[in-house]
Amino acid sequence: MAEDTRLTPQSEDFSAWYNEIVQQAELAGHSPVRGCMVIRPYGYRIWELMQADLDARFKRTGHQNAYFPLFLPLSALEKEAEHVEGFAPETAVVTRGGGKELEEPLVVRPTSEAIIWPIVADWIQSYRDLPMLLNQWANVVRWELRTRPFLRTTEFLWQEGHTAHATAEEALEETRSMLGVYRAFMEETMAMPVVTGEKTPGERFAGAERTFATEALMRDNRALQAGTSHYLGQNFARAFEVQFQTEEGEHDYVFNTSWGVSTRLVGGLIMTHGDDQGLVVPPRLAPHQVVVVPIWKDEDQRVLVLEAAERLRSVLAGELRVHVDARDTLNPGAKFYEWERKGVPLRVEIGPRDVARQQVVAVRRFTPEGEERKRFLGEAEAIAVLPRLVDAIQAELRDAARQRREAHSVRGLDDYGTFRERMEGEGGFVYAGWCGSEACEAKAKEDTGATIRVLPDEEFRSDPSPGRCLVCGEAAAAEALWARAY
Repeated sequence: MAEDTRLTPQSEDFSAWYNEIVQQAELAGHSPVRGCMVIRPYGYRIWELMQADLDARFKRTGHQNAYFPLFLPLSALEKEAEHVEGFAPETAVVTRGGGKELEEPLVVRPTSEAIIWPIVADWIQSYRDLPMLLNQWANVVRWELRTRPFLRTTEFLWQEGHTAHATAEEALEETRSMLGVYRAFMEETMAMPVVTGEKTPGERFAGAERTFATEALMRDNRALQAGTSHYLGQNFARAFEVQFQTEEGEHDYVFNTSWGVSTRLVGGLIMTHGDDQGLVVPPRLAPHQVVVVPIWKDEDQRVLVLEAAERLRSVLAGELRVHVDARDTLNPGAKFYEWERKGVPLRVEIGPRDVARQQVVAVRRFTPEGEERKRFLGEAEAIAVLPRLVDAIQAELRDAARQRREAHSVRGLDDYGTFRERMEGEGGFVYAGWCGSEACEAKAKEDTGATIRVLPDEEFRSDPSPGRCLVCGEAAAAEALWARAY
């Protein structure tokens, strides 16, 4: 465990706090390669739990997992002009292999459209082969200049969905459906409420016709783009000759989608729930939902409390992920500190006196106002209460994050000067009008660093809708969600 040091308070330096959490909670470590990180077992377990939850959701919606090569020919990437232009500054190119110059340079995938669709073109002959619903769990490389663990790294892990459809309507429905899958996962499993909506043309994925995203508000009042879903139209199908025979016997190009989330979600989890004491992990993603800390002074007490701890663990094992911390190299206080720092939802303490009283002490990591942090529970009572407590904490974290987001959201703002002051100060979400002009979008970004995160979906829009553009004061064409972002 990391050395027992004080965390920098969030209010003092949020960036320093974040980096210290990553290190002290043993989520990730430094790599000898600039911009890359080593994901440590505790951090990787959180990612595994995210992956398992998402993978089950993808399978329920009919998607199948596949795997495509890490390398793609440079000529393949260049076939979709807008796509290659969007990724050119971030690509890593291999020019030598086996001690020789390669006949054609290879690109380490920044995303996989340019390798998947030339291959999948041979799998699709007619409308009977559609829809084709694929997903890939993989790593990608994007040569980032400024990196931060989980949030932006040169290499990262992700899933990327790629689908082909017979009609534009089906493809667009898929695009929106997968955005809904992401939202459900983020709110139900991560306890991280998000706003969904469409990206402006200037913020679209390179080569897409429409891009949709989920946006979450972090504890420093910056936005995090947590997931994206893209309607690609026939752009990639035309570039890579992915055609099919229609029911009428004619030939047409398929309509594609792509969508993805990455290990950035671990960063989102940290910044949504963490506090000045350390990490706070929602129970559904906690490597250990309950950690039992036996407390003893001599060997007789050690045997006694370990038996009680193991008895509790074995009974709860079918419902909860329970870990008994039986290390004799740390005193109880150091263990409390470690699991607090690592964000374990519930800590259960068992000492000789507790065994004699047939009770345990349950301590919550996150405690809403009005709730007790510490509870004394009989052994039988604990077996019934602890699973309910875990479920309650999951819901309470989501509610607290939503309340925090709404407390730092402003609607109806139409004064640009006030907007600038807010973005330079406390930040947060601002729902305001936009005339549709790229010039106004660019001016706001230049003046404040804030961007239009999404044009919010209907359920998130203001009533009444804003009438004037926040930047120029002309008639608004749409409502936009503005924020400074990671």
